[in-house]
Amino acid sequence: MGGAISLLAVNFIVAQIFVAAFLIISVKSRSGRAAAWCAAGFAVASLSAICEAVLPFTPMPRLFAVGAFANVLAGFCLLRIGLGVSYSVPAKPPVLASFFIGSVIVDLFIYDLPRGTLLHAFFYQMPFFLIQAWSAAAIIRSRRRSYADGILLCMLALSALYFLVKIYAAVTAGSGATAADYLQSPFALISQALGAMLIVGTGVAMLGVMVKEVVDEARASSEIDALSGLCNRRGFSSRVAPLLRDLSDHDVGTLILADIDRFKLVNDTFGHHTGDEVIREFSHILADVMPHRAVAGRVGGEEFAIFLPRVGLADARVVANGIRSELAVKRINGLPEGVAVTASFGVSAVAAGELLDAAMRRADNSLYAAKAGGRNRVECAEPPIRVIASADYHRSGKYRPT
Repeated sequence: MGGAISLLAVNFIVAQIFVAAFLIISVKSRSGRAAAWCAAGFAVASLSAICEAVLPFTPMPRLFAVGAFANVLAGFCLLRIGLGVSYSVPAKPPVLASFFIGSVIVDLFIYDLPRGTLLHAFFYQMPFFLIQAWSAAAIIRSRRRSYADGILLCMLALSALYFLVKIYAAVTAGSGATAADYLQSPFALISQALGAMLIVGTGVAMLGVMVKEVVDEARASSEIDALSGLCNRRGFSSRVAPLLRDLSDHDVGTLILADIDRFKLVNDTFGHHTGDEVIREFSHILADVMPHRAVAGRVGGEEFAIFLPRVGLADARVVANGIRSELAVKRINGLPEGVAVTASFGVSAVAAGELLDAAMRRADNSLYAAKAGGRNRVECAEPPIRVIASADYHRSGKYRPT
């Protein structure tokens, strides 16, 4: 019995460590609600260790035996809620509550059945199998497929399988004649040892998923401009890079650079608060007008960039003119009636395999031309020159531009 008691103590301590870890994440993460549910799940489930440790010494073994069962199952149900929040696959509270209450009632009915029988083991272990399988199904339904999600899915599947195997193990190894005899049975030592490993594995996998969310949130926030809500220069480059890699020889992309005209004069005349309002309104126009899959960013004080994947130069010019027209007629708080804000645009095509910096330079030259040409206008750069190997290369060793 001493070995089983020791493992119960280890399980309890490990659970408290996970409670503390999830509570820390709940404070640090914007998705802290999921971590808080997981902390509650481990806290409630850990109470079963106390109930099982008290069983051999209490005159009310039924109360503590059913309490141990209910605490573990309640903890798993709370974890299911937490996973539902994290993966946006919520469990319906009435269904979850009915499942929990029904399982506890069944456990009360089978309490007096002989221990170590298939009937008792089946009805005792089946609720644990079902809740773990239900949690694993939530990850599958979410369609999230990161390595962290895959590891957690595997751990939940192993846990579900573990409870199925326990049905056979309880009959084969023997789980004691009564609930109080459980800790003295060979089955208890095996069950607690495997349970401890699965608790640690599943808990670490859940922490991995939520720590990844914290890291992703931090990375995302570091790439977002707070004033405009668009990408900053770093975020714009990181989001455009994979789109550039996806371009084939038959695809084109287009880059639009926009600069708000005489923005310094707006700040100097009407104040920085009004200047900030101009930035926000222009950002809203970009978000409303730009096509699906386009990426927009504020890459300077009053300079913006828009990347349009698989959009030709002519269509991009239409988009730029649409943005220009929207801004010119936009009523902006802080500006007197009749005072309009305009912007100039430079548009450049982006060829497959071209670096973003090269396209930015061409678009910037066109933007400068738009400024020099009177502002509030759109200028397009010449398409990039593609260099390919000609048939003459094998004779001369030189490339021919096309």
